[in-house]
Amino acid sequence: MDDRARTLLKALIERYITDGQPVGSRTLSKVFDLSPATIRNVMADLEDHGLIHSPHTSAGRVPTPRGYRMFVDSLLTVQPYEVSEASHIQTLLPSAEPQRVIAAAASLLSKLTQFAGVVMSPKRSQMFRQIEFIRLSDTRVLLIIVTPEGDVQNRMLMVQRDYSSAELTEAANFFNQHFSGKSFEDVRQILQQELSQLRQDISRLMELAVDASAEAATEDDSVVISGELNLLGVSDITADMDKLRRMFELFEKKTDLMQLLDVSSRAHGVQIYIGGDSQLVPVEEVSVITAPYGVDGKVVGTLGVIGPTRMSYERVIPIVDITARLLSNALSHH
Repeated sequence: MDDRARTLLKALIERYITDGQPVGSRTLSKVFDLSPATIRNVMADLEDHGLIHSPHTSAGRVPTPRGYRMFVDSLLTVQPYEVSEASHIQTLLPSAEPQRVIAAAASLLSKLTQFAGVVMSPKRSQMFRQIEFIRLSDTRVLLIIVTPEGDVQNRMLMVQRDYSSAELTEAANFFNQHFSGKSFEDVRQILQQELSQLRQDISRLMELAVDASAEAATEDDSVVISGELNLLGVSDITADMDKLRRMFELFEKKTDLMQLLDVSSRAHGVQIYIGGDSQLVPVEEVSVITAPYGVDGKVVGTLGVIGPTRMSYERVIPIVDITARLLSNALSHH
């Protein structure tokens, strides 16, 4: 496209994002020193390229997913956050234990954008630093797992016989002395090789601990979502009940959302996924803007905003970017 077509496309999309109404040639002629006929010809070319289309009920044009993609990739100008604004956002993200900070980040994204905020938590460690066994009854033992990052997880073990407190302390001491810092899979293999050196009932207790620890590390509770109901106020989404249902299935099942966030965690910087253009977003009127966050320079998760394709990208992109940076900073200093 030539510069004139690009400029007109940018103006059309910005007007549509602001007003939510199809944009006609007469509206654009008031902005540019061009005749409505000239603008109509350019708009016809843009339509031939699949960048805009005309709704059945209007002579004006609206962007297609492909048009939005060109807009965010090459036409959008994003202003970075002012230092004062970034400092204000930082005060809204409290310094607390990781899971509370992550939940606060999802809520903050939702409040600042009035859309849905989502954060993929860091994957749970596949290693442990320390474990403890606590006797609860003759058939139940509480397993406490402390990861290298200081995360504490509790699991209930159903045992075949009654273990005394002394036996549980002995088993935990052996476990911590020989296996601390190893992965659960490595511990499982070592136990299989060394079973003959341990009493059978103690080795069985340790096998239960490894199985429970590995299960805790793979549990799917790693996506925090805030503000889904904000999207019920977006007419572009609620106008079609089938699309609205599919969007809430995205929140409920989380599988597609996890895939999208996992893909974006391997990318650099802010990523924009537009429904109808990206196979990762199953609803055409929905866009997802994401950014990875890290701990001590290492990417550990992704956060983002889910909203309508007709959103103010130049406002939402810096919010996602600065929140990712602030979350990284909060977790690194925890």
